[in-house]
Amino acid sequence: MSFYEDLKAQCPDDWSSYVYHPFVQGMGEGILPEEAFKHYLIQDYLFLINFGRAYALAVFKSDNLNDMRQAAATMNALLNDEMQLHISYCAEWGIEKEVLEGVKEASANLAYTRYVMERGLSGDILDLLVALAPCVMGYAEIGSRLADDHVADMENNPYRPWIEMYASSEYQQAAAGAYGQLERVAMSRLGEDYQNSGRWKDLCNTFSTATRLEAGFWEMGITGAM
Repeated sequence: MSFYEDLKAQCPDDWSSYVYHPFVQGMGEGILPEEAFKHYLIQDYLFLINFGRAYALAVFKSDNLNDMRQAAATMNALLNDEMQLHISYCAEWGIEKEVLEGVKEASANLAYTRYVMERGLSGDILDLLVALAPCVMGYAEIGSRLADDHVADMENNPYRPWIEMYASSEYQQAAAGAYGQLERVAMSRLGEDYQNSGRWKDLCNTFSTATRLEAGFWEMGITGAM
């Protein structure tokens, strides 16, 4: 087990509701309504902007130069690489950049991104990394599982590019880096007996709350398109 796996083990129902959400399963089976996916894509543009801010905060909150560099590299990748890829991908779905820049944030988007920022602002780097973990590592788990489960019928799946992106070695390596940082920071601050530390309960609550808000983001894709 690990710090991250132990966090997941404390909220199994929340985690399952997130990684097996009907939105996710619909992508894997290729049956998710396209309007739901488009609504998700538009909101995800705003989500990426706010996660860039979260990693900028992680630079400030970091204790050492290595963690500062890792957070800065992630922020740079988000703002200068992933956002451009996202704009191009949205264009393939008929969503122009002007639409992305003019849309208002959905309530679920506001709730999730501001919660992550609040945990980082009021806490330390570990609080922030725990709040970020369900997104970063969860998407890696989802992408890998969908690619494995649906490898035989992926050819005509309209969501194949999304699945392949998060199943890719590049994303899996990025998630592994985030995992390693979370484990390292947790051990440094709490020690190996972290479950008996005074912070364990609060960190579990942060993780489970962020996980539920992630599931709410999928739900927003479905209900917002109705």
